[in-house]
Amino acid sequence: MEKRNKVFIATSLDGYIADKNGGLDWLHSIPNPDQEDMGYLPFMDEVDALIMGRTTFETVLGFDCEWPYTKPVFVLSTQLTEIPESHKGKAFFMKGSLTEVLQQVHAKGYHHLYIDGGSTIQGFLKEDLIDDLIITTIPVLLGGGSSLFGDLKAPLNFEYVSTKVFLGKVPQIRYKRVRE
Repeated sequence: MEKRNKVFIATSLDGYIADKNGGLDWLHSIPNPDQEDMGYLPFMDEVDALIMGRTTFETVLGFDCEWPYTKPVFVLSTQLTEIPESHKGKAFFMKGSLTEVLQQVHAKGYHHLYIDGGSTIQGFLKEDLIDDLIITTIPVLLGGGSSLFGDLKAPLNFEYVSTKVFLGKVPQIRYKRVRE
Protein backbone atom coordinates (compact mmCIF):
# COMPACT_ATOMS: atom_id res chain seq x y z
CA MET A 1 0.00 0.00 0.00
CA GLU A 2 1.34 3.40 -0.99
CA LYS A 3 1.83 5.70 1.98
CA ARG A 4 1.43 9.48 1.59
CA ASN A 5 1.91 12.26 4.12
CA LYS A 6 0.14 15.42 3.01
CA VAL A 7 0.04 19.02 4.17
CA PHE A 8 -3.01 21.21 3.49
CA ILE A 9 -2.48 24.65 4.95
CA ALA A 10 -2.94 28.37 4.39
CA THR A 11 -0.14 30.90 4.68
CA SER A 12 0.15 34.64 4.41
CA LEU A 13 2.09 36.08 1.47
CA ASP A 14 5.16 36.17 3.69
CA GLY A 15 4.83 32.51 4.70
CA TYR A 16 3.24 32.70 8.14
CA ILE A 17 0.52 30.37 9.43
CA ALA A 18 -0.37 32.49 12.47
CA ASP A 19 0.16 36.16 13.28
CA LYS A 20 2.53 37.56 15.94
CA ASN A 21 -0.06 36.83 18.65
CA GLY A 22 -0.85 33.33 17.38
CA GLY A 23 -4.07 34.64 15.83
CA LEU A 24 -5.81 33.28 12.77
CA ASP A 25 -8.27 36.10 12.01
CA TRP A 26 -6.28 37.08 8.91
CA LEU A 27 -7.46 33.80 7.32
CA HIS A 28 -10.86 35.49 6.92
CA SER A 29 -9.53 38.72 5.38
CA ILE A 30 -11.02 37.80 1.98
CA PRO A 31 -14.82 37.84 1.96
CA ASN A 32 -16.26 34.36 1.47
CA PRO A 33 -20.03 34.89 1.50
CA ASP A 34 -20.82 31.38 0.22
CA GLN A 35 -18.43 29.74 2.74
CA GLU A 36 -16.48 28.00 -0.02
CA ASP A 37 -14.27 25.29 1.52
CA MET A 38 -11.35 26.08 -0.82
CA GLY A 39 -10.77 22.43 -1.62
CA TYR A 40 -10.78 21.20 1.97
CA LEU A 41 -13.56 18.60 1.63
CA PRO A 42 -12.10 17.01 -1.54
CA PHE A 43 -8.70 16.97 0.21
CA MET A 44 -10.20 15.22 3.25
CA ASP A 45 -11.49 12.51 0.89
CA GLU A 46 -7.81 11.81 0.04
CA VAL A 47 -6.76 11.06 3.62
CA ASP A 48 -7.45 8.29 6.16
CA ALA A 49 -6.40 10.09 9.34
CA LEU A 50 -4.72 13.22 10.71
CA ILE A 51 -1.54 13.73 12.68
CA MET A 52 -1.30 17.05 14.48
CA GLY A 53 0.62 18.64 17.28
CA ARG A 54 -0.74 19.53 20.69
CA THR A 55 -0.96 23.27 19.99
CA THR A 56 -3.06 22.71 16.87
CA PHE A 57 -5.23 20.21 18.74
CA GLU A 58 -5.82 22.70 21.55
CA THR A 59 -6.56 25.46 19.02
CA VAL A 60 -9.18 23.28 17.31
CA LEU A 61 -10.70 22.39 20.70
CA GLY A 62 -11.09 26.14 21.31
CA PHE A 63 -13.07 26.77 18.11
CA ASP A 64 -16.73 27.58 18.67
CA CYS A 65 -18.02 24.60 16.71
CA GLU A 66 -18.48 20.85 16.88
CA TRP A 67 -15.43 18.62 16.38
CA PRO A 68 -14.67 19.17 12.68
CA TYR A 69 -13.10 15.79 11.88
CA THR A 70 -14.77 12.53 10.94
CA LYS A 71 -11.43 10.72 10.66
CA PRO A 72 -9.12 9.68 13.50
CA VAL A 73 -6.81 12.40 14.81
CA PHE A 74 -3.45 11.38 16.26
CA VAL A 75 -2.05 14.07 18.55
CA LEU A 76 1.70 14.37 19.09
CA SER A 77 2.81 15.84 22.37
CA THR A 78 5.52 15.62 24.96
CA GLN A 79 3.35 17.56 27.44
CA LEU A 80 -0.13 16.12 26.94
CA THR A 81 -0.79 12.94 28.87
CA GLU A 82 -4.43 12.34 28.08
CA ILE A 83 -7.08 13.21 25.51
CA PRO A 84 -10.04 15.07 27.04
CA GLU A 85 -12.97 12.77 27.85
CA SER A 86 -15.14 14.61 25.30
CA HIS A 87 -12.80 13.58 22.46
CA LYS A 88 -11.87 10.03 23.40
CA GLY A 89 -12.47 7.76 20.43
CA LYS A 90 -11.99 10.74 18.08
CA ALA A 91 -8.45 11.78 19.00
CA PHE A 92 -5.59 9.63 20.22
CA PHE A 93 -2.41 10.61 22.03
CA MET A 94 0.86 9.51 20.36
CA LYS A 95 4.43 9.55 21.61
CA GLY A 96 7.76 8.67 20.04
CA SER A 97 9.89 9.68 17.10
CA LEU A 98 8.04 10.61 13.92
CA THR A 99 9.13 7.34 12.32
CA GLU A 100 7.80 5.38 15.31
CA VAL A 101 4.52 7.32 15.23
CA LEU A 102 4.13 6.62 11.51
CA GLN A 103 4.78 2.92 12.08
CA GLN A 104 2.09 2.85 14.79
CA VAL A 105 -0.44 4.74 12.65
CA HIS A 106 0.29 2.58 9.58
CA ALA A 107 -0.13 -0.55 11.71
CA LYS A 108 -3.67 0.67 12.49
CA GLY A 109 -4.39 0.70 8.72
CA TYR A 110 -4.02 4.44 8.01
CA HIS A 111 -1.70 5.21 5.11
CA HIS A 112 -2.79 8.56 3.62
CA LEU A 113 -2.18 11.07 6.37
CA TYR A 114 -2.97 14.76 6.79
CA ILE A 115 -0.09 16.34 8.70
CA ASP A 116 -1.19 19.53 10.47
CA GLY A 117 0.32 22.11 12.80
CA GLY A 118 3.36 24.31 12.33
CA SER A 119 5.86 22.47 14.53
CA THR A 120 4.57 19.10 13.38
CA ILE A 121 4.88 20.03 9.70
CA GLN A 122 8.38 21.40 10.30
CA GLY A 123 9.37 18.18 12.09
CA PHE A 124 8.05 16.04 9.24
CA LEU A 125 9.89 18.22 6.70
CA LYS A 126 13.16 17.99 8.69
CA GLU A 127 12.86 14.21 8.52
CA ASP A 128 11.85 14.32 4.82
CA LEU A 129 8.51 12.69 5.57
CA ILE A 130 6.18 14.97 3.54
CA ASP A 131 5.04 13.75 0.12
CA ASP A 132 2.51 16.43 -0.87
CA LEU A 133 2.18 20.12 -0.05
CA ILE A 134 -1.08 21.95 -0.75
CA ILE A 135 -0.55 25.60 0.16
CA THR A 136 -3.28 28.21 -0.05
CA THR A 137 -1.89 31.75 0.00
CA ILE A 138 -4.03 34.46 1.58
CA PRO A 139 -2.98 37.81 0.07
CA VAL A 140 -1.97 39.53 3.29
CA LEU A 141 1.45 40.36 4.73
CA LEU A 142 1.68 39.65 8.46
CA GLY A 143 5.25 40.85 9.00
CA GLY A 144 5.93 38.14 11.56
CA GLY A 145 4.36 35.27 13.42
CA SER A 146 4.63 31.50 13.14
CA SER A 147 6.44 30.51 9.97
CA LEU A 148 5.34 27.46 8.02
CA PHE A 149 8.88 26.48 7.16
CA GLY A 150 11.89 26.10 9.43
CA ASP A 151 15.46 24.92 9.13
CA LEU A 152 16.11 21.79 7.09
CA LYS A 153 19.00 19.34 7.10
CA ALA A 154 19.21 19.64 3.29
CA PRO A 155 17.11 21.16 0.50
CA LEU A 156 13.94 19.25 -0.40
CA ASN A 157 12.84 19.33 -4.02
CA PHE A 158 9.15 19.50 -4.83
CA GLU A 159 7.49 19.45 -8.22
CA TYR A 160 4.60 21.70 -9.21
CA VAL A 161 1.38 19.73 -9.78
CA SER A 162 -1.44 22.26 -10.16
CA THR A 163 -2.93 25.59 -9.17
CA LYS A 164 -6.53 26.46 -8.32
CA VAL A 165 -7.79 29.94 -7.56
CA PHE A 166 -10.60 30.40 -5.05
CA LEU A 167 -12.82 33.46 -4.65
CA GLY A 168 -11.07 34.97 -7.67
CA LYS A 169 -8.02 35.96 -5.59
CA VAL A 170 -6.75 33.13 -3.40
CA PRO A 171 -4.29 30.75 -5.11
CA GLN A 172 -3.81 27.20 -3.93
CA ILE A 173 -0.75 25.39 -5.26
CA ARG A 174 -0.19 21.66 -5.04
CA TYR A 175 3.35 20.22 -5.02
CA LYS A 176 4.66 16.68 -4.73
CA ARG A 177 8.00 15.62 -3.32
CA VAL A 178 10.61 14.58 -5.86
CA ARG A 179 12.80 11.81 -4.50
CA GLU A 180 15.76 10.43 -6.39
